[in-house]
Amino acid sequence: MKLVIIGATGRTGRHLVQQALDRGYTVTAPVRHPEKLADVRHERLTTVEADIMDPGGLAPHLREHNAVLSTLGPTRGGPATVCADGTRAIVEAMYDAGPRRLVTVSVAAAHTAGDGPFTRLFVKPMLRIMLRRSIADALEMERILQSSALDWTTLRPPMLTGRPFTGEYRTRLGLNVRGGYRIARADLAHAILAAVEEPNAVRTAVGVAA
Repeated sequence: MKLVIIGATGRTGRHLVQQALDRGYTVTAPVRHPEKLADVRHERLTTVEADIMDPGGLAPHLREHNAVLSTLGPTRGGPATVCADGTRAIVEAMYDAGPRRLVTVSVAAAHTAGDGPFTRLFVKPMLRIMLRRSIADALEMERILQSSALDWTTLRPPMLTGRPFTGEYRTRLGLNVRGGYRIARADLAHAILAAVEEPNAVRTAVGVAA
């Protein structure tokens, strides 16, 4: 399988690149600063310089690939609409380039379906205040996916951590994972790859948490 990974230099993206290569996939990583991925060398990895916010410049790198995986997320001091703006550009580029399968990352904090009473009534209202910009960005990204004609899936993790990979996490189609308050970025990367070939996950959200 040939994958395009957007956000390959990020903390989750780097795990995703390495795990995809370990599984035998061919990976193309469009990044603004290729030198940030210089320490990852593999015969099945192609790193290209590209502006992911430019659909016209991104599209050529998506051709002849099976799926596009995006780990775009908010960064400290970065734009507040990176997920929505990036996903909008990716969707447009995919229309032009041909791939239909798209997997992105959203946030569990933006939703309450599947949560227990304490989380729903006390935790989530606080998170909506603390993370209001990130939540607004994630909701707009999901709206863009839902209005597209692509075979999309978006994963909704809770707090991400730098803990080691375990491979032990839970998922729920269309619902948050009850009692799931965190997940390692390495495990999230594993869940993203698992979602690519999961037919039941097409055009829906997947809650994921440890």
